[in-house]
Amino acid sequence: MSGSGRARVEAKASAELKAVQAALGAEHAAVYGYGVVGGRIIEARRTEARAAYDAHRARRDELTRDVRDLGGKPEPAAAAYALPFPVTDSDSAVRLAAELEDRVAGVYSDLVRAADGGRRRAAAGALREAAVRAVRWRGESVAFPGLAERSATSTASATGTG
Repeated sequence: MSGSGRARVEAKASAELKAVQAALGAEHAAVYGYGVVGGRIIEARRTEARAAYDAHRARRDELTRDVRDLGGKPEPAAAAYALPFPVTDSDSAVRLAAELEDRVAGVYSDLVRAADGGRRRAAAGALREAAVRAVRWRGESVAFPGLAERSATSTASATGTG
């Protein structure tokens, strides 16, 4: 392999590791966030919150293995995470759950772009699952799950409101 070919392969592997680490970070935050959701959600939706919590824990563990497989050291979870808004009741817990899923979908869309093969398929599956959970929490869908928050951020930046 030529020097430039090797450099492209190394750059691709580095981008993939970075995207896997970002997904791991999002899963750490989602696990933390669902702990908050579980403390405020109404009884009727507690099973749904628990299922989401368990799904994010499983994805987090899978991503930890992926980081190691790619030769990296998995980033540890933070002791706590800043919430995007106060979670004081069941309605705000539902909003938080939807927000967590949107954020997770966003990092998985990046991982789909950065990965190949089985890891790409797994990231696409995780993106789909997050999008479905977001719809269930929010009661409505977005046109491009995983991309909506990026376009909202760029629009806010362009208008000076962000």
